[in-house]
Amino acid sequence: MTDKQAYIEKAKARLDQWNAEIDKMKAKVEEAGADSKIEYQKQLDEARKQRDEAEEKLKEMRAASDDAWDDMKAGFDKAWDSISGAFESAMSRFK
Repeated sequence: MTDKQAYIEKAKARLDQWNAEIDKMKAKVEEAGADSKIEYQKQLDEARKQRDEAEEKLKEMRAASDDAWDDMKAGFDKAWDSISGAFESAMSRFK
């Protein structure tokens, strides 16, 4: 497995984890009382938005040529850190 493939697999595993966390959040939204439900829904929507951004970046990584991989990786790392931080922030408000 190349570095690119390993990197993409790692990112995919992280997205799968985020999807599982979003499913848990969705269940909490459905169980929440009316007052909490609106705020929980906002956080759920934000988490989904961050996840969607990460998925888009992952698609770009998959499409990158091997020659462009190093440049793409550096940009992806920065974007991923930002997206990951925003996702974790949305998740932390849910607990």
